[in-house]
Amino acid sequence: MTLLQLLPALTVVVPTYEERANIRPLFARLAAALDGIRWEVVFVDDDSPDGTAEEVRALAAEEPRVRLCHRIGRRGLSGACIEGILSSAAPVVAVIDADLQHDEGLLPRMFRALEADAGLHLVIGSRHVGDGSAAGGFSALRHWGSERANALARRLLGIRVSDPMSGFFMLRREAFNEVALDLQKQGFKLLADMLSASSGRWRVLELPYTFRARAAGSSKLDGAVALEFLGLLVARLTGGLLPVRFVLFLMVGASGVLVQLAAVRLLMAAAGLSFGLAQPLGVFTAMTTNFTLNNAITWRDRRLRGRAFWRGLLSFYAVCSIGAVTNVGVADAIFAVLPNWAVASLAGAAVGALWNFWASLIVTWRVR
Repeated sequence: MTLLQLLPALTVVVPTYEERANIRPLFARLAAALDGIRWEVVFVDDDSPDGTAEEVRALAAEEPRVRLCHRIGRRGLSGACIEGILSSAAPVVAVIDADLQHDEGLLPRMFRALEADAGLHLVIGSRHVGDGSAAGGFSALRHWGSERANALARRLLGIRVSDPMSGFFMLRREAFNEVALDLQKQGFKLLADMLSASSGRWRVLELPYTFRARAAGSSKLDGAVALEFLGLLVARLTGGLLPVRFVLFLMVGASGVLVQLAAVRLLMAAAGLSFGLAQPLGVFTAMTTNFTLNNAITWRDRRLRGRAFWRGLLSFYAVCSIGAVTNVGVADAIFAVLPNWAVASLAGAAVGALWNFWASLIVTWRVR
């Protein structure tokens, strides 16, 4: 038997976070579905506190087809999938969730489709073609949100598939290599990102499946995921010039302007403070809410807790104070050369925002 015959023909990538109870049931289902195919499974765990990584290690000691990629200090579905795919030497890779909502029984059909057609790049498990359905796995609100996200992705990114929000797909590794460097590692919607990055070059097949109810654990989808999706849309529409994290940082900054205005108004009207005193207090309030939101959304994968939260808050105050001075300095310098207040003010704001973002990344939310 040659080395090529020993290598897996298919790698199944499973991103995990707090999915300990689903690891063995999913492996059993994969083993039953993929009988007759040389395959392996890579669980990419974002350092789950429930012992998911330990459960995968125990399973790997029993099953040679199981591998673990244990990520420390990083979180995010897209990034986990990207790392898992890049760790594979198989010519074909699949992505499936650990929560048992995807139909693993469709994997052989996906694999045979790619095997039979050399010109096919990607096969998507779709909830919106044929007899596919998402009704059983989503609440009414999440179903509505998924429908709106699909519509936005298709319209704004020019994607011509029925279910670009699907997290269940299989593709050729060589096709993935073509777009890997253009992908956003933050966020939950890798498929939409890949389809956009491929610029319509890929031939795609959609196969229907029924989205099931979660077996164990809880959903990781929350309001921050919706914001990350909007960030992905902006990142793609700007050709990657504005990465997702920076877009989220700007969204939080915009909310800070509203907080500052509301705080100044409240302090003057309710507390009777002068503008000279209310303004700095409003700025201080906005910086505090900006830090809290950035910690929960923009840098959720590096979220600060406990004492680190308070140290981070102090460093954020320092960073933003320097950013404010830089903002004013740049605006004054440009106004002296080009006496247009709008241009000067915007330039100052842009430089200040860039300073705040990069300084926050390096100082406040640096990888530890």
